[in-house]
Amino acid sequence: MNKMLTITEVAKKLEVNPKTIKRWEKAGKIKKPKRNYRGWRVYDKSDAEKLIIRHSN
Repeated sequence: MNKMLTITEVAKKLEVNPKTIKRWEKAGKIKKPKRNYRGWRVYDKSDAEKLIIRHSN
């Protein structure tokens, strides 16, 4: 099973605030993530890695 990361975990890896990731999503800079049963944003490991690579460039 693929490990899912929360927006907080991804934000920590990117060294940004979770609100920044939400703004990127709203602006269409990144695709909308999946939601878990609670409605929270979750990112699979490959999506999170793509965000990290994109942000580091």
